[in-house]
Amino acid sequence: MKKLKITGTVAYQNLGTGFWGILGDDGKEYLPINMPNQLKMEKAKITVTAQEAEVMTLFMWGTPIKITSFTTV
Repeated sequence: MKKLKITGTVAYQNLGTGFWGILGDDGKEYLPINMPNQLKMEKAKITVTAQEAEVMTLFMWGTPIKITSFTTV
């Protein structure tokens, strides 16, 4: 699995049942499959270390990732 370091902004996506995502400073969208509660704050600036997750999701949004560590900016 590919390891990623992502800096971006937390955003709640009100699509379907709703979910938390990360809008990367690189212009990409990331869908954490294990979003820590500490990061579930609208517009929080964060940096995460993650791995691409090879999973199927109900949401047709972003690249699925599994967060392995994080910091708030």
